Amino acid sequence: MAGGEDVTMLVRGPGVDVPPLLAGLVDSLRDVEMADLTRMPIASADARAAAVLMLFAGHEVDDADVLLLERASNMRTHSGQIAFPGGALDPEDDGPVAAALREAQEETALDPAGVLPLALLPELHIPPSGFRVTPVLAHWSRPTPVRPVDPAESARVARVPLRRLLDPASRFRVKHPSGYAGPAFFVDGMLIWGFTGGLLSTLASMAGWERTWDTTDVRDLDTVLAETHADPEPEVFE
Repeated sequence: MAGGEDVTMLVRGPGVDVPPLLAGLVDSLRDVEMADLTRMPIASADARAAAVLMLFAGHEVDDADVLLLERASNMRTHSGQIAFPGGALDPEDDGPVAAALREAQEETALDPAGVLPLALLPELHIPPSGFRVTPVLAHWSRPTPVRPVDPAESARVARVPLRRLLDPASRFRVKHPSGYAGPAFFVDGMLIWGFTGGLLSTLASMAGWERTWDTTDVRDLDTVLAETHADPEPEVFE
């Protein structure tokens, strides 16, 4: 992906079985292109590369969870937002997978040895931060304890159960002052929206996990953020 690939790349090794939880999703992702995930323009070639780890544990939706973290409230960008672990690629990183695993370990203290990378989604552009981000889909075959490693970066680390995330009562759409409206989730006091909310919504639909929810329930983002004591940051995923 370092060269700006715009299609999904499967990265599991020969003979590695995809866990039942993610088998349908991996099959659906085979022909996915960037245009299927976002209407945002392609990032410029000089945009800094980054990767996020979309890490799912479990074997069926009812016993599965996804690893998320809450950014510290004093961070310069995306403060207080719920996000996948991840960050910019360092020169020593051998591509997006290595970067996503390194960042996840640094942010949540997980053991990368228990993580099975499965696919690289197309690079996505995040205009507010200027990054071109490669989402790395992975299964947590051997989960280990997690926690915020550096309170200056992460206020909270959570394994969010999919059954609660996908509960129709947890889902609605939020409208940003710019006019953007996109999917959101509210679970355990966490508002998940923007880039992360959009990706989770897309994955749930492609995996066949989605339950019917009220897409006409559109709420003002600033109001919802005020209710959850989060700081607004215009991270946009369309």
